[in-house]
This record gives sequence, structure tokens and C-alpha cells, in this order.
Amino acid sequence: MVKIGIIGFGNMGRGHAHYLMQNKISNANLVAICDLIKPQEKIYKDLMFFYDYKELIDSGEVDAVIISTPHYFHTIIGRYALEKGIHTLVEKPISVHKADCEKLIKAHTDKNVIFSAMFNQRTRTPYKKIKELIPTLGNIQRLTCVSTDWYRTQAYYNSGSWRSTWEGEGGGVLLNQAQHQLDIIWWLLGMPGTVYANISLGKFHEIEVEDEVNAVFTYPNGAIGNFIASTGEFPGTNELEIQGDMGKLHFEGNKLQIWINNESSITYSQNSVNTPVKETKAKTSANYMATPKTEYSEIIFEEDENFLIQHATITQNFVNAILYGEPLIAPGEDGINAVQICNGIIMSGITGKKITFPLDSNKYKKLLMKLIKGEKCI
Repeated sequence: MVKIGIIGFGNMGRGHAHYLMQNKISNANLVAICDLIKPQEKIYKDLMFFYDYKELIDSGEVDAVIISTPHYFHTIIGRYALEKGIHTLVEKPISVHKADCEKLIKAHTDKNVIFSAMFNQRTRTPYKKIKELIPTLGNIQRLTCVSTDWYRTQAYYNSGSWRSTWEGEGGGVLLNQAQHQLDIIWWLLGMPGTVYANISLGKFHEIEVEDEVNAVFTYPNGAIGNFIASTGEFPGTNELEIQGDMGKLHFEGNKLQIWINNESSITYSQNSVNTPVKETKAKTSANYMATPKTEYSEIIFEEDENFLIQHATITQNFVNAILYGEPLIAPGEDGINAVQICNGIIMSGITGKKITFPLDSNKYKKLLMKLIKGEKCI
């Protein structure tokens, strides 16, 4: 039985407590919580409570912790827990910027200690199916991801003084909401080589961080990616499309559409002319508009609307990894990739320059410090 403590008892911390206390996780018990404010609800009265995360970690009462504090503390608390040999599950993002990710990952020296990240979108059946189908698309040519269904009101941003500030949160829609999509993108296709982006700071809300993003990626194989995110659109869009020379996938809502070509579109376009075409006798070829043959299919997914089931799946996997060595769905080390893509987009949007990956973590940290101080960054 794994004894779990939750550090950070805001909305997500309470969400994790809910499914743990409902016995949704096998072979695990929630035994302790830690926060700056002690919850007064009677349902938590039998749990040990700590005001200091170090006291909880050092208490000997927990085998593992779930860290769901404001973002900057993920690194600080995560490092302490890992160095103390406590199994650690960190909410997204694992850190605010790449340099802190590197510090957190460096603290994971004992590989018998399980370190996982809460990238719950990886548990969704549609994304697992897309990952399975990607090899059938051949050479990937284009990715398009639109993630604008994260609509938020000003009240949301006013709900905590740490929210929507460079000092308290380290970013906006990219670091908070769209971390899930950024993780899915790199999980499916790997890291891009460069990014060039336009970001809007406080376009729809009275905040200092980004609430609208339009980014263009280039990949090592020559593919291009388009990524759009916003918390100011309603109704928004959540769609993912991946185009290869052997077909295309389009996922939106609960429908995955699949097109598979019988021949590569690249080789077909080069080999489809049966008769040499002369400038003065173009009508000698009927292949100007010819295309490969394509088979179409679609899958309709039925998913439970309770998103906490996805979180519970990651937590169950975390517990199983501790007890039985089950491979992690989302290893903690993976979290650096979504963070550095986020950092790269912000850096490009602020400086107006194309950014190359791997990101220079020290350069971005310096830029972030300037943003926190309100200094000119160009």
C-alpha cells in the first residue's frame, strides 16, 4: 500500500484528493495534505495536515507525494522530495522554465524513486490511437494544432494573486492550459527544430502574460507545424491534424478521420506524367490534376466527460510503477520538452526572432527575469 501526501490544496489538489478518497486508486491511500491554509471541511478531518512541505516529506508518514502548488514551487518541492527518496508526481508544468526543469531532473539520481508528470491527456484513447497510426502516414509534412477552447473570464485570473503574472505563474495560456497540447505534439512527432511566434500579452484580459499565441514550427525532416492557442475565444476550437505523404489524420470533438493514400503523394506527383509535356502542347497530358487513390475511414470515440478519470489513470500508473515496476505513461523527465517549447514560443514572441531548439536555458531565464522586473527585453 502506497501512502500518499498531497502538497498544494487548491483546485487540483482537491481534485486529486477526491478520487483518492473515493478509493479510485488501487493499493494507495491518501494520508496527508499540506497547504498554507488548513481545509475546514469535515471530510478531511482524518488526514494529517502540514503547513510546511518539508515537515510532511520528512515525517516518515508518506511514501509518495503529488505536488499541485503554484508553478514555481514544483521545482523547489520536487527537488526536495526526490533528494529525500520520496516518489514524486508533479502537476504540469514540471517547472516554469527549462533551467529549473534541468535542476529538477538532476535531483532524480535514484532511479528506484519514481518521478512522474501529470500529463493526463496521454491517457486519452484518441491520442493513443493517433500515436499508433502516425507511422502509416509516411513522411510527415505538416502539423496543425488549434487549442482555443480554454476560454477564461477575468474572474479566473483574479482568483489568485500568483495567476497571470510572470513572477507568480511564469506565463499564461502556454504554461498553464496549453501545456497539455504542447506535450501531445512533441510526444507524437518529437521536438521541432525551430519556432517563430506571435504572442499577445493581455489581449483579452487585464493580465501581463500571453492569452493568445500563433506559432510556426519547423521540424528536422522539413515538416512545418502551426500552433494556435487562446483563452479569449468562445466558442473555441480544439483540433489536431497531421499530414504525411501517405495520408492524413484529423481529430476534433470525438471523431478521428483517417485518409490513407495507396501511393506517396510526393512520388506520385513526380511520376504521374506518362507522356512528356511540351509547353505548346499541354493537352498531351491528362495528369495535371491527378491524385493518388485514398481510402477513408473514421473512428467515433466514447469518452467519460469526467476529466479527473484521466488524472486518476496517471496516478494509478504512478502507484503501479512504485509497487510493480510498471512503465510510466508520463516520466517526469519528459516534462522538460513541453516547457522548453513554451519558453521558445514566448522568447520568439517577445524578441521577434526565430528560436532554435534545444533552447538555451540560461538565455531564457535572463529574459524571464527581465519580464518579471518589467524591463525592456529587446
